[in-house]
Amino acid sequence: MSDPGYTINAAYTHAKTSFVKKALSTPVRIVFATNNEHKVKEIRTAVGENLKIVSLREAGIDIDIPEPWDTLEANATEKSSTIHRLTGDNCFSEDTGMEVAALNGEPGVHSARYAGEDRSRNANIDKVLRKLGDNPDRSARFRTVISLIWQGKEHLFEGICEGHIRRESAGATGFGYDPIFVPVGDTRSFAEMSAEEKNRYSHRRKAADQLVAFLRKASQPE
Repeated sequence: MSDPGYTINAAYTHAKTSFVKKALSTPVRIVFATNNEHKVKEIRTAVGENLKIVSLREAGIDIDIPEPWDTLEANATEKSSTIHRLTGDNCFSEDTGMEVAALNGEPGVHSARYAGEDRSRNANIDKVLRKLGDNPDRSARFRTVISLIWQGKEHLFEGICEGHIRRESAGATGFGYDPIFVPVGDTRSFAEMSAEEKNRYSHRRKAADQLVAFLRKASQPE
């Protein structure tokens, strides 16, 4: 004779399991504190369907957040905390810099405006190549810092991609310094790769993977 208590408990367990699976299959909505559509696209590619990334434009926020600090960490915090104060929502930001060893870490936090406030990609690349000249030390790295504010508390994640600087630009995809940066493990510049190929090495992908892992754990029902 079957135990009616067992049947009820089994049904409850099945229902709870179904509920948990459904809850975990629903992407977590989070605001990405940027107006840079290239970064939004790259982050969305990196996180897949795990997160519902909402850009500032999609969130109805039209501001340009200053980046006044001399570290990636401080600038990322400035952006995420600004959006959190405005919306009260869970949000994250990122700041990325290319750090060239022979240039004492330049352009670093000034990567976007290295050659001036107009943020010219070609001018920035030309300045790096001009300052490096024929220096045989071409080693460089991309570094991304993500600042997440989740339930009012900040969490930082870092991703690094080591590589070197080409002597001339190559490729037409990507953005920023991608045409002159070659990651360790490949012979092509980032700008010669598809988005999927770039993500194998990407500094932004490495930081985003940590973000996703944290949110998976943090958003699980108890």
